[in-house]
Amino acid sequence: MPKLTEIINLPDEMATLVIGQKMAGIAKAPLVVFLEGDLGAGKTTLVRGFLHGLGHEGIVKSPTYTLVETYTLPTATIYHFDLYRLSDPEELEFIGIRDYFEDSAIVLIEWPMKGEGFLPEADIRLCLATHEEAEGRILSIEFLTESGVAFKKGFKKK
Repeated sequence: MPKLTEIINLPDEMATLVIGQKMAGIAKAPLVVFLEGDLGAGKTTLVRGFLHGLGHEGIVKSPTYTLVETYTLPTATIYHFDLYRLSDPEELEFIGIRDYFEDSAIVLIEWPMKGEGFLPEADIRLCLATHEEAEGRILSIEFLTESGVAFKKGFKKK
């Protein structure tokens, strides 16, 4: 399957929250989303928008020290991973990583390259990068699987 890519300009934090909410409106479990980008690029901000778009009203923090945060919502269970502090991908086996990829789950993974070899294929890859000439971010979205392509079709309609 050829990669399909969408590029979106995000001029500020609010735009990042809004795009996360938009994605939440069309995301359907099961779905695996990789979030890539430097520290401070806005990965957790995008996840916050996503979760608020699904109706979560509480705080959304990066699970840097807990590795995973679980959000049980009416439409799906969301697992938000942050693998930044993972020293060895094999540690994922000890937490039962495979159990998180259930049919009723949407799994959002920051720093997925740290879990290489122990994570399933992503349906969607989100990459946040800073602009070279302006403030804000550029979001690159790659739709990698049939589920990702179905997501893209819904994304275009919104």
